Amino acid sequence: MTTRITIRKPDDWHCHMRDGEMLKAVLPYTAAHFGRAILMPNLIPPVRTTADGIAYRARVMTALPQGSTFQPLITCYLTDDTDPDDVERGFKEGVFTGAKLYPANATTNSAAGVTDFRKIVRVLERMEKIGMRFLMHGEVTDADVDIFDREVVFCERVLKPWTRQFPGLKFILEHLSSKTGAEFVRAHAPQVGGTITPYHLELTRTDWLGSGLKPYMYVMPVIKTEADRQALRKAATSGEACYFLGTDSAPHPFKSKVSVNGIPGIFNAPVALAVYAKVFEEEGALDKLEAFASLNGAMHYGMLPNEGTITLEKQEWTAPEEIVVPGPDERALVHHGGERMAWGVVA
Repeated sequence: MTTRITIRKPDDWHCHMRDGEMLKAVLPYTAAHFGRAILMPNLIPPVRTTADGIAYRARVMTALPQGSTFQPLITCYLTDDTDPDDVERGFKEGVFTGAKLYPANATTNSAAGVTDFRKIVRVLERMEKIGMRFLMHGEVTDADVDIFDREVVFCERVLKPWTRQFPGLKFILEHLSSKTGAEFVRAHAPQVGGTITPYHLELTRTDWLGSGLKPYMYVMPVIKTEADRQALRKAATSGEACYFLGTDSAPHPFKSKVSVNGIPGIFNAPVALAVYAKVFEEEGALDKLEAFASLNGAMHYGMLPNEGTITLEKQEWTAPEEIVVPGPDERALVHHGGERMAWGVVA
């Protein structure tokens, strides 16, 4: 039985660092375990322009622990009015790694997102031309679409036509949550890649709603059925290059997360690699973890893998229940907080 594995240092291809005191509190957890991370631009205000991206990257670099070699990868928040020239400038100057689609009001801090997908066609044409990656919160928000079907409908109504309209554009369908989404990515690889979170590999809507409402399990896209979970586990552990790690770690102040009208997101950076290792072990696929965590994402983004390594060992440790955030935020809950974890990072 394998109890210790060493892999190339992984990357997190979907991560929320927030800003201000929250950024300072959560960044060290990602920087400790990952070589690079794609940072989401849904701040207040969003990272919409090259100038915004330069300023945000500077704040992230200032917040890094001393001596850290972690590399933040900044993304551009698309709106109805995004300027293709500015997007190209940000990409060519090395500010933006990709551009992110938030359908308006689909998730946290997405009110300024795209209201009509036709309004970003010129931006997508430019991105295709310059080789810039297109990251998507892949859900529709139409009132007639059930919340559990949003990803499925997005794939059929929006993403399928886009793959034909922009054959040279590289897509990333982030935080895959459904069997249909996983199958869509496989069918359209290598043009389309997909990230998979730790919690979509672990949880179902029964865990979330079946024995008392658990607000800390509320995410977007929502966790779904056991059939969806099983499909995602098979995809992640398959070794196929189209699937790669994206934690979607998303910290929130406790008072905003656990409230009458709570907001979506799970802060999982402290336990993400432990969860992935446990899932891959359960699926008999620890030998596939390096491809999923360290190789496939870099390949899809046209980057080289990290040079360093990280070692995980099967040994119990207790996840912190929460992290303290100075100021009005006060604290943020940690996924699996207070629980005994089976795997841990040891080197």
